[in-house]
Amino acid sequence: MMTPRLAIALLAALPALGASAQEAAPLLPQDPRAPRFHEVERGLSASLEAGWMGLFKTPTAEPSRYPSAGTGGGFSSGLHVGMAFGAELGRLGVSLLLLGVNQTASVSYGSFSLVGAGADVRLDLARRADSQGVERLHLYAHARGAFVATEPHGLFGQTDVLVAAGPGVEYYTRLRHFSVGLALDGVFAVKAKAPGIAAVPTLRYTF
Repeated sequence: MMTPRLAIALLAALPALGASAQEAAPLLPQDPRAPRFHEVERGLSASLEAGWMGLFKTPTAEPSRYPSAGTGGGFSSGLHVGMAFGAELGRLGVSLLLLGVNQTASVSYGSFSLVGAGADVRLDLARRADSQGVERLHLYAHARGAFVATEPHGLFGQTDVLVAAGPGVEYYTRLRHFSVGLALDGVFAVKAKAPGIAAVPTLRYTF
């Protein structure tokens, strides 16, 4: 039969036993489904673009040097390539741009190239989330300008300023550093007063 003193001693020891058991309880394992990284990386980035550009007119800057070109070569088209290095600041993105364009006009006018550097500014207009709530699809508008040198000198010009603007769409893939996009731009060569259009797919890597 338990004596009163023994019962009191056991009651006094219960809190200490409970605390000891609580300290010895193992930690719960971390939920393996909990994300350990960002689903979509945003910040500093480098991108590569390669697409098509066309100009609706190609005036001859120096007819005396290129008599066979006449007053112009009419419509031209060709490859558009570029590299951009930039950063995202919320919905705004700013990039430095390296640009190269090759154009072919009429047979008598021939081909010419535009190579230069400039900047691109982009604003996200809308974002759409996937089934997991991750904003992967971005609709944006952007504008850019680049100072370019032309080759051969005197055909389309010697230097020009190429500006472009238009809408675009970009999808951030499940390879979280990579995104792919497409921009459809109106283009204008300022000195040559030559309007045009461009369709430019883009591959971006965000660090």
